[in-house]
Amino acid sequence: MEFVRRFMAAVSDMARLRDHPRPRLTALEIFKYVGPGLLVTVGFIDPGNWASNVAAGSDFGYTLLWMVTLSTVMLIILQHNAAHLGIATGLCLSEAAMKHLPRPVAVSALGTAVAASVSTALAELLGGAIALRMLFGLPLAVGTLLTLVVVLWMLFSKSYRRLERYIIGFVSLIGLSFIFELSLVHLDWPAALAGWVTPSLPDGSLPVVMSVLGAVVMPHNLFLHSEIIQSRQWNLDEPAMIKRQLKYEYLDTLFSMLVGFCINSAMILLAASAFFSHGVSVGELEQAKALLSPLLGPSAGLVFAVSLLLAGVASSVTAGMAGGSIFAGIFGEPYDIHDSHSRLGVVITLVGAAVCILFVGDPLKGLIYSQIALSIQLPITILLQIGLTSRRSVMGSYVNRPFTTGVLAVVAAVVIALNIMLLVDTLA
Repeated sequence: MEFVRRFMAAVSDMARLRDHPRPRLTALEIFKYVGPGLLVTVGFIDPGNWASNVAAGSDFGYTLLWMVTLSTVMLIILQHNAAHLGIATGLCLSEAAMKHLPRPVAVSALGTAVAASVSTALAELLGGAIALRMLFGLPLAVGTLLTLVVVLWMLFSKSYRRLERYIIGFVSLIGLSFIFELSLVHLDWPAALAGWVTPSLPDGSLPVVMSVLGAVVMPHNLFLHSEIIQSRQWNLDEPAMIKRQLKYEYLDTLFSMLVGFCINSAMILLAASAFFSHGVSVGELEQAKALLSPLLGPSAGLVFAVSLLLAGVASSVTAGMAGGSIFAGIFGEPYDIHDSHSRLGVVITLVGAAVCILFVGDPLKGLIYSQIALSIQLPITILLQIGLTSRRSVMGSYVNRPFTTGVLAVVAAVVIALNIMLLVDTLA
């Protein structure tokens, strides 16, 4: 496959690098490049994913695992392309749109992206609040406020590098928690393997399928990746360095997206094995935690709740960063938490989401429909990204190849088709 060939080429290239400041092929040097991709990964193992995946697994068993496969493949393609833009131009997607598109078009598109970031943050903060209610019995409003305060403190007081280390730690703990949870259940591996590669749409599954898509391929992550990938840049005046950066970035993106694939799949596997196999339909995340304890033991419910809290806090941080990046880009500026536009974007995203939570009646539905809202906005961001990365005036010699543009166009067509199906299903 093409990505395997590129992966091997990247590894081979790293093995040949010896002269300063070119990094050598050591575990430490490679690890230094892992980080931006994992910050993106935490965005699609967020509470919105938990709600979507629990609904998918408890109601439809293993049959919707294929949507995680499809979404992850599309995600690798899109995130790599977004990071490609950041490395080649030194601009995030928001800055590039303002620089190269007519201002009314750019502002309109970025306005919907800010709204998508608010929708994302709603799911993240709500997930943290639900976890606090599971653990300590706190009211939803109080849990939301506590989560918001912690997230704002992290964003305003911590450097990017420190935030990156925290989030890598959170992702690691979430992954370990699901390994523990899966060790407690019996998995039907033949059914799971068939589910990963066999597309199907059981009756009533389309809204859940769309929520899974929106929860994995997230608009704000495309903006975020194009911004934070620049934390790994050195001297970009040399074409050789840019090419080397692109290869390292591909390794980081591929590894990180596969981590996300495994965790998302684990959520569906757990729900299918613990709930669907017992004929239990889960209506909310708190119900999932309550049912896990008698089925698998009290430790299973506790680990579920703690992991949800970690996911809520970590993904709220990245949602705030994305909102700040998009908003700052409207003013032609990169994300910088010390800059007023970036700070305002963070506040609009997170405080706006917290206010919206006050009007959410059913937390699980709020989480799922927030993801559907993301999937509806997603075509705008994808088309914006394709339009920029396919223009030589933007990318120079790093412009998309015709084959790459074709693949991106297919991904956009699939997403738009699924959105049309959702609207038809909703209006029927």
